[in-house]
Amino acid sequence: MLRSSKGFFLLDLLLSLSALLLLSFFLLPLLTDLRDQSRLLELENKARQLLYEELQAGLISIPANSKYTSMQNGIEYKINWNDSELTGQKEVCVRIEKSSFLSEIEVCGYLE
Repeated sequence: MLRSSKGFFLLDLLLSLSALLLLSFFLLPLLTDLRDQSRLLELENKARQLLYEELQAGLISIPANSKYTSMQNGIEYKINWNDSELTGQKEVCVRIEKSSFLSEIEVCGYLE
C-alpha cells in the first residue's frame, strides 16, 4: 500500500475477495454434506428409538399386528415383525424407504 493513500488498492480488494470466494467454494459443499449426514443420523436414531419401543412392547405382550407403518414428522417408518428361522426368536425391523431426499435405512433387533 502507498503511504500517502488512506484507502486500499483495487488489487488488495480483489485478492481478499478472491480468497473469500475460494474459501466459500471449498466450505459450502462440506457444509451441505455435513447437513445431510446429520439428517441421516437423526433419522437412524429415530428408527433405533422406535425399534427399542417395539422391543419393549413385545416383552410386555405379543405384538398384535406383524406389519404396520408409523408416520412421524412427515417420515414413514415401516415396522415389521418376523419369526427368525435361525434362532427361533421374534425379530422386529424398522425401515425407512428410499425417496428422493432420503436413503434407505433399516434397523433390526431380536426379542429375547
